[in-house]
Amino acid sequence: MKLGTSGEQPVDSDPTVGTLGEDPLVAGVIGRYPSAPWLTVGPGDDAAVLDLSGRFPGSLIACTDTIVEGQDFRRDWSTARDIGIKIAAQNFADVAAMGGRPHTLLVSLTTPADVPAAWANELADGLAAECSRAGAVVAGGDVSAGSEIVIVGTALGTLVTPRAVLRSGASVGDVVAVTGGSGRSAAGWALLRAGQGTAADPVLAALLSEHRAPVPPYPAGVEAALAGASAMIDTSDGLVRDALRIATSSQVVLDLSPSALLPSADLLHAASELGLTPADAQEWVLTGGEDHALLACFPPDAQIPAAFSVIGEVRAASEVEAGVWLGGEPFTGEGGWRHWA
Repeated sequence: MKLGTSGEQPVDSDPTVGTLGEDPLVAGVIGRYPSAPWLTVGPGDDAAVLDLSGRFPGSLIACTDTIVEGQDFRRDWSTARDIGIKIAAQNFADVAAMGGRPHTLLVSLTTPADVPAAWANELADGLAAECSRAGAVVAGGDVSAGSEIVIVGTALGTLVTPRAVLRSGASVGDVVAVTGGSGRSAAGWALLRAGQGTAADPVLAALLSEHRAPVPPYPAGVEAALAGASAMIDTSDGLVRDALRIATSSQVVLDLSPSALLPSADLLHAASELGLTPADAQEWVLTGGEDHALLACFPPDAQIPAAFSVIGEVRAASEVEAGVWLGGEPFTGEGGWRHWA
């Protein structure tokens, strides 16, 4: 503690969220967020006011996501800025997976009283940075006390086409394609678990970064929608697990090509550094989550956007169970993120 400017009132030189209190904490966080023309009443009032007329024509998209300390992030593995990027990215990727553009984010933070106020400010910096990358703003949120850190994000966006791209629209004969990066977050997580969170190797450092602060390809969702994508999903729970969601929703088989899903050189390098095999790196590609790549199905005559690579085709499920195949055979492996598993 140190004396204030009057020489009478003590001022905490390194306050926690508990010693700072709700109103000063919120005021400090709000000051870190950029504004935008469509945010006519921003954070600080009872609610935000958005004027979307003429700025974002199209239907409104809304989604929400939650991350919990110990389940979705660790403070000894990720900075507060990383975590802010992560919660924004998770939400904006879901907007992109519907074929939309994100423009607004609401964020609620639950935290123990002993968390440094500087941590909350750094979290806000990460939120602001990812909003800037996505062309969005933070419009408001809430803070509350709790026994662990929980962050809830709610994103709003708008469609660029008359209809959203759903999981249920895949048709027999469609091609299956995905944006890049599958397996990179899982490799970063494996490095962290092995105690290599400060790797000097630039290849390993890049994988660590993509796990801590994912970089979803937001424009690719709009490009896919404009190209006529029949179905799409964000691969937050793993490529095969999320492909299964399209398959079951559309009642089809997604037959993926093993040769199109081989691990990249950086994944093989990470596996080698960890004493693992190429098969383990392949598993990262197929079942690792939190890449936030976009997996989509396109009609066979569609012009596939450059951000996507074709990895398979959609087959009929009339005589077999809807699901995911790998190289013409049903995929029988486990993997992918499952809550409570």
